[in-house]
Amino acid sequence: MKTILQVEDDPNDVFFLRKAMKKMGVMNPVQVATDGQQAIDYLQGAGPFADRARFPYPSLVLLDVKLPYVMGLEVLRWIRAERGTALAVLMLSASAQEADIVTAYRLGANGFLCKPSEASRFEEMVKAIKDFWLTHNTLPEKSSSEAPFEGVVTLGHSSTADCASNPPDVDGARRHKWADAADATR
Repeated sequence: MKTILQVEDDPNDVFFLRKAMKKMGVMNPVQVATDGQQAIDYLQGAGPFADRARFPYPSLVLLDVKLPYVMGLEVLRWIRAERGTALAVLMLSASAQEADIVTAYRLGANGFLCKPSEASRFEEMVKAIKDFWLTHNTLPEKSSSEAPFEGVVTLGHSSTADCASNPPDVDGARRHKWADAADATR
């Protein structure tokens, strides 16, 4: 079962998330880091988090923006700088400041959710996290920092005319031109 790392310094928010998860039937284990440095230590498997049987590498991080020691956006920057990690990171914050949202997405956040104040809305948010991130979303089997980093993706050069007249195969299926799709809907 996928482990969740909640990075949250407010014990009330930890409590409300756990309560909403229980009510929504989320059975995933949740580990809690109470500050940004503790989150980095957890993800590195450093110090008290070295025992991966007790502190498994998470598949999902719920990361607050405002944290002691290392701010959430700096934790996100650190996560995205780590080679070989395929880790879903959702910013879960009381901050709805546009600058925080823009920065989070620029740094590679997979989503930005504002903590609702009403219990029913918190439960709806947890249900959405469960339905998409814990049920339907698929990450590589090896999403830890120990996963090998293989290959380099390069983009080939092709003229626009080549792509327009001969669309490439994608996942084994021939894709049609946009103009053909637009004509078909008229």
